[in-house]
Amino acid sequence: MKIAIIRLSALGDTIQTAIVLQFIKKHITNAQITWVCDEKFGEILSALPELSRVISIPLKEKNFLRSWKILREFHGEFDLILDFQGLIKSALVARILGANVIGFNAKGTKESLATKFYAQKISCDYGENVILRYLTLASCALGFKFDESEILERKNCFKAQILNTNLDLSPNSILIAPFSSDKSKNYTHFDAVICALKNSGHEVYLCYGSKSEFIEASDLAKATNAKVLPNFSASQMVAIIEKFALIIGNDSAIVHLAWAQNRPCIALFGNRPSDRNFYSTKTNLAINAGKKIDPRKIDKSDFCINLISPNLIVDRANRLLHG
Repeated sequence: MKIAIIRLSALGDTIQTAIVLQFIKKHITNAQITWVCDEKFGEILSALPELSRVISIPLKEKNFLRSWKILREFHGEFDLILDFQGLIKSALVARILGANVIGFNAKGTKESLATKFYAQKISCDYGENVILRYLTLASCALGFKFDESEILERKNCFKAQILNTNLDLSPNSILIAPFSSDKSKNYTHFDAVICALKNSGHEVYLCYGSKSEFIEASDLAKATNAKVLPNFSASQMVAIIEKFALIIGNDSAIVHLAWAQNRPCIALFGNRPSDRNFYSTKTNLAINAGKKIDPRKIDKSDFCINLISPNLIVDRANRLLHG
C-alpha cells in the first residue's frame, strides 16, 4: 500500500507527527510511506527509518508554481493520502496528489474549509491531545486499533546518526532549549533555573537554532557559566540529545524530539494548552502557568509562561534525575 503523509510544517509539529509511522508499519507491514513537507523542514525526515521517500516543496518561499509542478509528478500514485495538518494549504497539497484524501472533520481542523477537499473525514476534537489526534487519524483511515499503553512503550521515532564530536559530557548533564519560533513561548527565567541546577552539581548546556539565538545563548551562558553547544542540524540533534540525562525547554522542537526519542524531559507551557500539545509520561513532564487555554484562540501577547516558578522546574528536574 502506498501512503502519503501531509505535514508541511512546523518542525515541532513534524516531530510529533512522526510517531504514526511505527504504528502504520506495525499494522501494515508492506506500507510504502511518503512524507510531503515544506523543504525548510525536510532535513530531519531523513532520520525516520520507516519512510520510503520525502517530497519537499518550497511553499515557505512562496514558490507555488514549482511546488505544484513537483506535486503533479506524483498525482495518482498513492492509495491513501493522510492530511495531519488540517489547513487549507495542506488539504490543497493533498488534493493535488489525488482524490483519496482523508483528514479530520470540521470540529477537528483549525481551518474547517480544508474538509471540502477530503473524501473521508475523521471525527476527533481539535482540543484533543495531538499524539492521540494523529494516531486516531491514522488508525481510522487504515483500519487498525491502538492502545495508549503502546504510546508508553513506543520505539524511538528517529534513528540517530553516528557523530564525531568533541563533546565530553558528564552523566548528569542537562540540556536547556531556551528558544522557540514564538517569543511568547519563551521562558525568561532560565538564568535562575540554570544557576540552581549548577549548584546541585549538574553541567548545563544550551542549544540554539539561529544567529540571533546564538547571541542570546552566549549571553545567558556568560551570566550563568553554562556552556553553548555547537550548532547542529535537526537530524544531528537526534544523536546529541541522547547524550543528556535531561532536556528542559519551551514548547519547541527540541523538547518534542526528546519525547520522540524517549529521553527524560520537561516542557514549559504558558499561552498554549499543555494537555493538548504534550503527551505526559512518568519521564516526560509538562509544567504550565495554570491558565485554561483555548487552542483555537491563542493570544501571542500573553507571556504567562513566565509565571512558572524556577524552583518548581528545578524540583521536577531533581525528581526525574534522582527519583
